Amino acid sequence: MDIEKYIASGILELYVAGALSDAENIDIQAYADAHPEIQQEIEAIEAAILQLTKSTSPGMPNTAFEVIKKRSNPDVVSLTTKKPVFTYLGWAASLLFAAGMLWMYLEKDKLSTSIQLVEEERQTLEEQLDGLKETLADKEQTERILQELRSKEIEVVALGGQNVAPTSYAKVYWNKKERKVYVDGKGLPEPPEGYDYQVWSLTLQPLTPTSIGVLSNFKGNSTHIFELKNDNTSEAFGITLEPKGGSETPNLEQLYTLGTVGP
Repeated sequence: MDIEKYIASGILELYVAGALSDAENIDIQAYADAHPEIQQEIEAIEAAILQLTKSTSPGMPNTAFEVIKKRSNPDVVSLTTKKPVFTYLGWAASLLFAAGMLWMYLEKDKLSTSIQLVEEERQTLEEQLDGLKETLADKEQTERILQELRSKEIEVVALGGQNVAPTSYAKVYWNKKERKVYVDGKGLPEPPEGYDYQVWSLTLQPLTPTSIGVLSNFKGNSTHIFELKNDNTSEAFGITLEPKGGSETPNLEQLYTLGTVGP
């Protein structure tokens, strides 16, 4: 038997307060007879409650009995040898008050634990709902993009790998009417830390590159499809690896893919 754990459980306070059943009282008395530590704890609880009742009981002034004697018949037997009954009633009421306060404290502790558990469950549910919302939002966005890629207005431009990454590839889906492109970068390797892929619209005579944006958060985009604005008269598209955030001019030594628009 774990004596310290048994004492810390609060059952001895309920025993002293008279809040247990007869069977439980018998068990605790048997434990107290077998374990001096439990008996000492019971006595300490009783002493604490008595001290509490002494501090809360109004008591009687020392001169109270003298006043009563002066107002009483001289033949009345002196009451100084006995404690008045209302003193015992006051002590009993104080003891009941202390027991009630102890019970309320234990119930409050249980209630606090229950509230904490409910709060934790609520937070878990909110996190699950937030995750579900994100999943639904991603699904709706994917469906929208697929619908647009299947539009008759879309022109597909294939971008092949270049010297720095011969196995790389990408596709540009260009909607000239709405002046935007969808870049499918699934064939590109994950960019190193501190770098982004940057997409360029090109005119060939003379060769003029114009940035139309970077493929930011490449790792976090599970589809690797990016929507960018394109207000240019594009004759080709290229993708280079640039420092994070992009560059004003392309680094042709880091040209990963390139493809020309069909006639």
